[in-house]
Amino acid sequence: MKHILILAQGLVAEEFVRIVNSKRIPDTAYTVVTPGEFAFPAKAQIPMERLSFDPTSYSKLRQLFNRQDFTMVFILLDTLEEAGESLKNIRRIDERIRVLLLDQWNAFGKLKQNNTQVINSNELLANQLYNHLPGVPVIARNVGLGEGEIMEVLVPFGSSFAYRHVGSIQQIKWRIAALYRDGKLILPNNATMIRPQDILLLVGRPQVLSNLYQRIQQRTGMFPEPFGRHLYLFLDLSRDKNEALGYLDQALYLVEKLKERELIVRVVNPGDFELIRQIKAKASERVDLRIDYTAENISEVLTGDIQRFDIGLIFLSTASIKREDLFEQVHDLKKLVYLFGRTPLPELKRAVILMGKQEEMEAISSTSFYVAETLELELCLCNFDPEGDFERGKAIEEHFENLSHIFHYPVKIEEQQVNPVRALAKMEGALQITPFVRRLKRRWRLPFLSTDVEHYLLEGLEHPKLLVPVEMG
Repeated sequence: MKHILILAQGLVAEEFVRIVNSKRIPDTAYTVVTPGEFAFPAKAQIPMERLSFDPTSYSKLRQLFNRQDFTMVFILLDTLEEAGESLKNIRRIDERIRVLLLDQWNAFGKLKQNNTQVINSNELLANQLYNHLPGVPVIARNVGLGEGEIMEVLVPFGSSFAYRHVGSIQQIKWRIAALYRDGKLILPNNATMIRPQDILLLVGRPQVLSNLYQRIQQRTGMFPEPFGRHLYLFLDLSRDKNEALGYLDQALYLVEKLKERELIVRVVNPGDFELIRQIKAKASERVDLRIDYTAENISEVLTGDIQRFDIGLIFLSTASIKREDLFEQVHDLKKLVYLFGRTPLPELKRAVILMGKQEEMEAISSTSFYVAETLELELCLCNFDPEGDFERGKAIEEHFENLSHIFHYPVKIEEQQVNPVRALAKMEGALQITPFVRRLKRRWRLPFLSTDVEHYLLEGLEHPKLLVPVEMG
């Protein structure tokens, strides 16, 4: 639930509250603070708390923020002094919260403040009048069919799209055509990273964009977005026969923790009819079981399923992904991949990220918080270095600490002068979260002598692993 604070006074504020009340936005509640008389709608159509006190009072605003975590603040006040003082107090309380300030006095044009957007009402009205002059080009909302095939979307803090490379997001029937950052237009390529407060210009089918808007805006309960919606368990019984029922139980455990998600189970190379019977007995209305008795090209079956069912996370055994053709196919699908380990999913206690390249760590950071929150795991960022050189990881540590504040979810940062391979091997109940990069498929000679965890990632079977797409291609 997003909570919006509105400091309201005057005719513009009254009209804004009336419009907000008439157009319900899902999972959004409002608190309206007014300093005096205010014409509220006769009947509230949405969750709206009404409070009456001086919006320039720091102590009362402080009490309000202690009681409720707000997503955004609107300052719609009638006097310059009250607007300025209210903004000052809001920033004393929370430097990061997004604030929209209505400037009716042309007084805040030079304001340079992070997370503060100034709407100049005089300039806005004048521009609207100017657009009606003959010979003036039409603005963006009048371009194209006008059916919603072009859309602007603000990427909020905590969005599942934040800190993702454009190339790591599969775009079917839609495209990120451009983005705006700090008042500048950026034409993105695959390597462009999406950051909070970016405005994305999307082009695609109207219904797809409408659904996509909700996915970008929401955070809670969105896993495994933005990679897709549903879960997929791939069982090759020529390799996974002995573990098949255990793998299915783990996949069922996760789907039960998620809302409005389904599990698609694809079984190939079936040969044990008793095992098939047991698999069918575990199916439920949230499980779509598909058994293929004739598949010749397994990688094509998997690829077709992923695209057909809007899959976001793929469950695989290490034996299956180590197949040369399957590794490439799965990597290019740009989906989350859960590799089973000896520790079952319900017995996991912590999600572990081992320090790596800064750009890759940023790319997996949001997903790491989603996973830890969904599975109720302790999230640990491990800066392990045999030489004790921890300075190289300080920027990444700061990034995770900032996200911890945004997500309201704790992260434990560990710095140890140890071999990361051996330190990870000693951990119990750990899910290793790591970038899904092509170099993982390389075969290393004597990987057990290395201090690079990637050298044996597909060889170690104790800990399950979550591979997160990051490559810009």
